[in-house]
Amino acid sequence: MSWSLNIGKVAGTVVRLHITFVLFLAWIFASSYAAHGAAAAWNTLLFVVLLFLCVLLHEFGHIFTARTFGVLTPYVTLLPIGGVAQLERIPEKPWEEFLIAIAGPAVNVVIAAMLIVFAGAHLGASAAMGVDDMQIPMVDRLATVNLFLALFNLIPAFPMDGGRVLRAALASRIGFVRATERAASIGQFTAFVLGFIGLFYNPILVFIAIFVYLAASSEAHSVALRAVSQGVPVRHAMMTDFITLQPETHIDEAVETLLRTAQRTFPVVDGSGSFVGVLDRADILKSMKQAGPDATVGDAMTAPAPTVDCRATLEQAFRLMQENSATTVGVTDISGKLVGLVTSETLAEMMALMVLPNRVGNGGTFSPAARRVRGLESSAS
Repeated sequence: MSWSLNIGKVAGTVVRLHITFVLFLAWIFASSYAAHGAAAAWNTLLFVVLLFLCVLLHEFGHIFTARTFGVLTPYVTLLPIGGVAQLERIPEKPWEEFLIAIAGPAVNVVIAAMLIVFAGAHLGASAAMGVDDMQIPMVDRLATVNLFLALFNLIPAFPMDGGRVLRAALASRIGFVRATERAASIGQFTAFVLGFIGLFYNPILVFIAIFVYLAASSEAHSVALRAVSQGVPVRHAMMTDFITLQPETHIDEAVETLLRTAQRTFPVVDGSGSFVGVLDRADILKSMKQAGPDATVGDAMTAPAPTVDCRATLEQAFRLMQENSATTVGVTDISGKLVGLVTSETLAEMMALMVLPNRVGNGGTFSPAARRVRGLESSAS
């Protein structure tokens, strides 16, 4: 995730702080200092840090459970509205996703129980209503907030944990794609409700609503793309007509190529035709601003770039794209030379083809173009 600071690694997972989280801590401290003085500001800051430590433990509940099913987590990011653990892939079996989803809230329940048993925390209406009241012992507030986090995350609205539990329950009956659509729709409806409430009571709910809505839409889109890419040979869907650049090419030549073509992403190949990186419009503009026209493509490109063999499936290319947070995957032949590209735009067009019905009317089956992509018809048909 961009605009994030790496603060360390725990059990192979990189822990990141989003820059907005740092700004959030500074704002909390400054506002508390202005209202109640230095002692109150430090007390409030300590409470918020401990709270987000509980959030981090919540995320590692997901991470360690996922790891038992062979699903790795490259990084986890702390945001002002909570934590986000980036799983390499979605578990294939519904019961695996159920256990991974429920593990996070279970950690919060365990933390609350430990605070009650070992630290003498007390739960009550006063602690629930006065989380920001320094007159209430910190352990009481932490125990209460952890129970609230567990309950809030179990709301059956995707992408919260309750939404993932709902998807796991639905997937066994209606399939993974339709279950995701249902859970995402509930998540988007919940986002509207939270946003509406936030307009009148708490602006933070508006930001949570925006995050929930965008995350639900993104997950539904991602699952739909994965569904249409299953079983499709990558060679049937890759781009083969594109311009390549070489690492030693000056960046001003790349600018000229950008201006005279409709291409926005350029694969970079060495003298032997091997794929060594990707140069997109953002890379070009950044290089021109920082290094000027004397910079080379090799200085500005993003490397290394993910690749798949031409005998692979489109699903494998899509998974690589997700795991590397990349917009482009190179397709290479058996000698390692670049022969095609799969981009996020390619996948979007694929999805459009897969749902496009035949104009003559075929009951919603694949269109002729989509059937050729999937190899269901010969290219001569």
